[in-house]
Amino acid sequence: MKYYDKLVFELSKPGRCGFSLPEHVVEGYAPELPERVRRTEAPALPEVSEVDVVRHYTNLSQMNFGVDTGFYPLGSCTMKYNPKIDEEMAALPAFQEVHPLQDPATMQGTLRVCYETERALAALTGMKHFTFAPCAGAHGELTGLMVMRRYHALRGDTARTKVIVPDSAHGTNPASAAVCGLEVVVVKSRPDGLVDVDALRPLLGPDIAGMMMTNPNTLGLFEREIGEIAALVHACGGLMYYDGANMNPLLGVARPGDMGFDVMHLNLHKSFSTPHGGGGPGSGPVGVREGLEELLPRPRIVRREDGHFDLLSEPSEASAGRVSAFLGNLGVVLRAYAYIRLLGREHVGEVGRYATLSANYIKEALKDCYKLPIPGLCKHEFVFDGLINDGAREGVPGATTLDVAKRLLDFGFHAPTIYFPLLFHQAIMIEPTETESLETLDAFIAVMRQIAEEAARDPQLLHDAPHTAPIGRPDETLAARQPVLRYAKG
Repeated sequence: MKYYDKLVFELSKPGRCGFSLPEHVVEGYAPELPERVRRTEAPALPEVSEVDVVRHYTNLSQMNFGVDTGFYPLGSCTMKYNPKIDEEMAALPAFQEVHPLQDPATMQGTLRVCYETERALAALTGMKHFTFAPCAGAHGELTGLMVMRRYHALRGDTARTKVIVPDSAHGTNPASAAVCGLEVVVVKSRPDGLVDVDALRPLLGPDIAGMMMTNPNTLGLFEREIGEIAALVHACGGLMYYDGANMNPLLGVARPGDMGFDVMHLNLHKSFSTPHGGGGPGSGPVGVREGLEELLPRPRIVRREDGHFDLLSEPSEASAGRVSAFLGNLGVVLRAYAYIRLLGREHVGEVGRYATLSANYIKEALKDCYKLPIPGLCKHEFVFDGLINDGAREGVPGATTLDVAKRLLDFGFHAPTIYFPLLFHQAIMIEPTETESLETLDAFIAVMRQIAEEAARDPQLLHDAPHTAPIGRPDETLAARQPVLRYAKG
């Protein structure tokens, strides 16, 4: 461990100080805290000099992995580089200093940006209207399902309490449905990874509120029978919900609205430029087809005939209800607006095409040393099922997917998503995105091939990986179930 890898408490020495603040005195005001809320002893804060604080946190930041520092092929999550000009636009003082409670007449520029972003998203997806209220993808799922429930409730169709979810779905789909008070019904996939339409038919009935899908699905495969699936769900009275987590390969190429989806969410922090990961920021705007717009949460931006914008804040009688304050996470919307304008109508379609090209390029280059359970054309991502030759022999266990992921860290690459989806025992899900160069893809392929060779020759090398990281292999289950969140001296 390097000296500055220590906890800041371990760097503490009595009497050291890293700041000098002026005495806070407000004339005529002498606050007196009630006795019941006063401390009986000083807080146990670290005493560290300024230079040690700076080095400590700078060193911590360099231990983090991000898209700005390396290749991040995290399947199912679209971790792509985002243009820094979008950050600059979102940081303009005119946007940074706007207050959500000020008169809409004084924030026409901000309202115009939000309105034009909504119209752009509607054009890209085939939806009629969007709300920016949801603050994350799963929050968008919940909001969309609330819209679905409200739709049936207004029709007096209260028996529709079930939602169908494919067995390859993102884990947030059944979780969001459960939070919304809906019962989850799982539909199986065929051996080719697509929804089994024959297995779907018996599940449909008067108790089905709708079906949640992402297309391409979690295996990176386009659901070719999506038209028939949508027609079957609509015929039984249900609505189709589109999980926008996998929208990246469709940008400018295909639209969920044209596939028969009624409600959907997008992840602006995945496909539309805000840096993803680290707990935020996020935005999961929800769009609906024509006829469902009154069900969306307020506020809603309306353009008047004179070109000015009004902000409708009071919920309508049909609305599914409020899910967040004001317009949601404005900074993410601003970045998305800049990103869309940067690409323009002429180039937005290149996003999906290059994302698809990158994924197929890696898949074809590695399928001779990693098991490819479903061959053929993929979209933005694909799934391997472990190594073809894991090096297992008498007395020596073979290299696993976890071993491959840990070994990748030694080469400066973030690991792909592993052990998901649950359809495959040793799943490795890889999504390279459209922003990576051919040289980066070739370097990743070379490392993955080297790891496969190491596994066949010396699997123990992979069992002991990573060899260069500050921490080797912690007990991840214990850390998740019994996290140590507070420093205890000694």
